[in-house]
Amino acid sequence: QVQLVESGGGMVQAGESLTLSCKASGRDDSIGAMAWFRQAPGKEREFVAAMSWSGRGVYYAPPVEGRFTITRRSVHDMVWLEMYDLKPEDTADYTCATRELRQASTIAREYDYWGQGTLVTVSS
Repeated sequence: QVQLVESGGGMVQAGESLTLSCKASGRDDSIGAMAWFRQAPGKEREFVAAMSWSGRGVYYAPPVEGRFTITRRSVHDMVWLEMYDLKPEDTADYTCATRELRQASTIAREYDYWGQGTLVTVSS
């Protein structure tokens, strides 16, 4: 079993930056690729960013590419999402996920473990 705990959400103005953190604990061999997803009020969950276990495979959703950066610690148990030039449409509950496979995926159902989420609100 793996537990994921996110932190770093908050309320910011448009154009500002925020960094989210996610700490994974549990069986090391169950922590493979890690990803961030988000769900805005009244909308479906959507992919934001993902990184493979090795760090060599990195994927971003088009709306955030160039503004968001995903990084993870070499011991693989921490992942961050650095968010720059935030826009009101980035407002959502951001959730961290991991899966036992090492290759990253952009598909939510392919992740095995999920955090509780951290809320990001961007005002105009």
